[in-house]
Amino acid sequence: MFTTLGKYILLIRLSFKKPEKFSVYWGEIMREMVSIGIGSMGIISIISVFIGAVATIQVAFQLASPLVPRSIAGSISRDSTILEFSPTISALVLAGRVGSSIASQIGTMRVTEQIDALEIMGVNAPGYLIAPKIFAGIIMVPMLVIYSMVLGILGGYLACAITGDIATTDYVMGLRDGFQPIIIQVALVKAFFYGFIITSICAYQGFYTSGGALEVGQSATTGVVYSCIFILFADLIITSAML
Repeated sequence: MFTTLGKYILLIRLSFKKPEKFSVYWGEIMREMVSIGIGSMGIISIISVFIGAVATIQVAFQLASPLVPRSIAGSISRDSTILEFSPTISALVLAGRVGSSIASQIGTMRVTEQIDALEIMGVNAPGYLIAPKIFAGIIMVPMLVIYSMVLGILGGYLACAITGDIATTDYVMGLRDGFQPIIIQVALVKAFFYGFIITSICAYQGFYTSGGALEVGQSATTGVVYSCIFILFADLIITSAML
């Protein structure tokens, strides 16, 4: 465990060395931002709308008592969507989509000796391959989480409009009641760390791949599994510390 942690820290440290040519790194960052951000909007859109709708319907079912104001469903759906559903579930999905892609891409370059060729040419391979992915992750994952929040709340509104379990006016009233800005801050801090966890862990797994195609697949799977574990661990730590 300590050997793995040491290799991970040294790899991240080497990744953030001063770049040889900033313009090349900037182009890689832009390309990775498009891949992580734009490429993930479809799956994030579908998940966010349905999660927001399901959360609202379940809250409406549990608040069947006439003593409970119906508007509270909007407040509960809002807080649960912003605090937990949008950042954490989106990150778990991104770990599967983005993380596996990063691990398999770098792992394939390792087993086909493309990384060795970069190092022979004097290129800082971790900086060129890993740093742009990490920067893109910590920038685009919070943006995707904000996008997911909006769609999740919209999904709850659509559920109210379609099912009629809760009046849309009550839902909107609940969204406005008792809003605390700190829940947005907590969600964005989570998203920032999730972006770093996904990109760095999966890049580490891919960078130290050895063997052939089978090992590349195993590295991608391992990267996704460890990313999901550390996402949940970070979720617990950040929630405990900030709330």
